[in-house]
Amino acid sequence: MTAEGQSTAPARPKVTLAQGTVVGIQQQDAYPKPVDAFLGIPYALPPTGDRRFRPPEKVARSYDVIDASKFGPRAPAKQFIIKGPKLEESEDCLTANVFRQTGTGGPGSKPLPVAIYIHGGAFNRGNAAMHDSASMVGWSAEPFVLVSFNYRIGALGFLPSKLSAKHGALNLGLKDQILLMEWVQENIGQFGGDKNNIGHHLLDYEEGKPPLFHRVIMESGAPTSRAVRHYDSDIHEEQFKAFLKEVDCPESLPEDGIFPFLRSIPLSVIAKAQTTVFYKYNPSLRWAFQPVIDGEIIRHRPIDGWRTGKWHKVPIMTGFNGNEGSLYVPKTISKSTEFTAFFHELLPQLTQEDLDAIDALYPDPATVPDSIYKEDRLSYGVGPQYKRIEAAYAHYAYVAPVRQTAHFAGPRVPVYLYHWAAVSSVVGGASHGDNMAYEVREKAVCAKSKAQDELAGVLHAYTTSFICTGDPNKIPGAYGDRPEWVSHEGAEPKKVVFGLGNEELIGGGVGVPATVEDDVWAKKESDFWWEKVEISQQ
Repeated sequence: MTAEGQSTAPARPKVTLAQGTVVGIQQQDAYPKPVDAFLGIPYALPPTGDRRFRPPEKVARSYDVIDASKFGPRAPAKQFIIKGPKLEESEDCLTANVFRQTGTGGPGSKPLPVAIYIHGGAFNRGNAAMHDSASMVGWSAEPFVLVSFNYRIGALGFLPSKLSAKHGALNLGLKDQILLMEWVQENIGQFGGDKNNIGHHLLDYEEGKPPLFHRVIMESGAPTSRAVRHYDSDIHEEQFKAFLKEVDCPESLPEDGIFPFLRSIPLSVIAKAQTTVFYKYNPSLRWAFQPVIDGEIIRHRPIDGWRTGKWHKVPIMTGFNGNEGSLYVPKTISKSTEFTAFFHELLPQLTQEDLDAIDALYPDPATVPDSIYKEDRLSYGVGPQYKRIEAAYAHYAYVAPVRQTAHFAGPRVPVYLYHWAAVSSVVGGASHGDNMAYEVREKAVCAKSKAQDELAGVLHAYTTSFICTGDPNKIPGAYGDRPEWVSHEGAEPKKVVFGLGNEELIGGGVGVPATVEDDVWAKKESDFWWEKVEISQQ
């Protein structure tokens, strides 16, 4: 489509791979640079039938013509508030999408940097198409190739238990991701990408084995975020049994018959069961179907990987949002006892002394009149303890782990730390994931106002500069000079705060797009949670 929305008929871009000829489409959509998009390319065989609950298998060499004009199906999962086009749901979901600026990456041209986008969604939701990759590429001052893809999520991708380990069925979604990165190494040159310039498997470290990437952008937490437990932990065994019950697995079935049974039942039964089990545990945020310490991909506790230096030494861009917990915690919580009970259920290993420490670290507005957690949004339907629990969970699950990444990695590699502060709603604040729409310069965000467009332009420029060069400052953006984003290291570590004072979307001021500050926000709280990280990795 042209910027005016009238149909055009550009020549469809073609690329020849070992698996056949891929025929894509060209997208304009008012980007400064038109974009070639190759959508829905299989990077693995369908994980269906007997391949269900098994590691992914490479696509065989062929001479087929692949119609790459639309996204492939998303992995089976109950979606919620997912942006992007509505996709078919199918177990046959292992497909990749490749984007590049039109006219780049041709024969004889300089190979382009490559970015791989791994979609989020708590390993139970989400899909590749919710990321506006075409916009991110089309707005970039320098060309690069961007790859997005679907991988197995929910029970089909992450079903930890002792029995799963015996059947080689642990962390299948992570194995999909690794196979995708290998596919990129083998094929991205045909799209004009440089396989030696690819910028999450940061702790997937094996001595003498080089990483499949050369720099990382880590969002939505860190390797030590929330819980990464051993595959046979009590909670995983409990959730595995709950899943078997929901799929009506006969109790009389011997162990060696359980996975053959799971491969034989309809996908609809598995999809319904995984949704039921996930939402059973969702209120406590003890999410089911998660990556686990398997001794193969996640070889040890993430915190041990940091401490022993067993991680890939590559440049890192990472950060957190100001109100990471607002998307997750119960909004109507009203009693102090509910606050304490929430953390007792989330982390049963916490002692009474620990719970008392948390209670003191986040002063109770019911007993401390000048507490910074006194709630002033009661008319919006939240409870008196909402601000308190939102902050505490945000620090535990996101802020402290991100700062821990910067703490361990900063002395060894450049680490560029950010804090997203722009407020999107009265109750949500600077909510989890808000920055993604700005990072890719989504049309709807940029159209809201000049200030929102400038905020998106500045973040996009930093991000794409890091993708292309490893330095967020090197490539200028559309809004001229921006503060130098210095790496997080030394006695006085720094961070960039995006959207400080920007409350325009709730009727306030526009603040500033980016400013450099000392990294001191929530430091005392982060230090506390660092001391408790082991209890989430048992």
